Amino acid sequence: MFVSVPATSANLGPGFDTLGLAINFRNEITIKPSRFFSVSTRGEGAENPHIRKNILFMNIFNKQYIKLKGQRDNFRFEFINRIPISRGLGSSSAVITAALTSAYVAAGERYNKRKILNLALEYEPHPDNITPAVMGGFNVACVEDKKVYSKKRKVPEYLRAVLVIPNKTISTAKSRNVLPDLYRTEEMVYSLSRASFMTSLFMTESWDLLRIASKDKLHQTRRMKQMPDLFEVQKTALSNGALMSTLSGSGSTFFTLCYADDAAKIHQALAQKFPKFRVFTKTLDNYGVTSKS
Repeated sequence: MFVSVPATSANLGPGFDTLGLAINFRNEITIKPSRFFSVSTRGEGAENPHIRKNILFMNIFNKQYIKLKGQRDNFRFEFINRIPISRGLGSSSAVITAALTSAYVAAGERYNKRKILNLALEYEPHPDNITPAVMGGFNVACVEDKKVYSKKRKVPEYLRAVLVIPNKTISTAKSRNVLPDLYRTEEMVYSLSRASFMTSLFMTESWDLLRIASKDKLHQTRRMKQMPDLFEVQKTALSNGALMSTLSGSGSTFFTLCYADDAAKIHQALAQKFPKFRVFTKTLDNYGVTSKS
């Protein structure tokens, strides 16, 4: 049995807790029936005892598996973690999504993605990361009566994501603390108009206007001030042909969307200017969580 789940980039500038897309940067889990419970972990976070044991995954998996089967069974779990942890690429949402999906696969029960998405809401109240993790592609989502309502648009093959991953984290909890309790009306209108505009651009594939639509006055600048180098990351990406360049989730990763033909130039410029940061060029993902029995 096998489950794979992509990384995600949420907010995309003005789409605070609402917009997100999936990136082909995948965690993989192999599940094998076993006489004894065991876990092996390779990749990101494998040196951290808490992550190596995949405690969050196992807690969610066991809870859902018992609901489905009425008993606990032993399995061997083999994890390959590729999504950087606590860097704004949806690592927690990937764990939640993978754990719920794995429980259905291991229990031999059919599932649909809408069911997985709504179950994930119990563990992650904001739909911007869990929705693309489950569905793939670009997603706009909202929550009503404890259900996620969303629309997806596939992202074309000729686009690329260039990711700049700093050597420091930005805590999501601390990152929310830098945000004000009250916003001015003009700030709200500014970001709402651009989030709406961005949604229309993705749905109609009008990429050349994303630079305007990706501007924000709600959260991005306030969060970037915690790591001032990020302003220069954004400036460098945009000056080298990026379609848009935004803080990924709450950071610290910076997400840049560009045409495939421009990706190498942007990647090289960022890698040269920020040698202490990791830079990756990835395709976008249109599949979301996948599984094999």
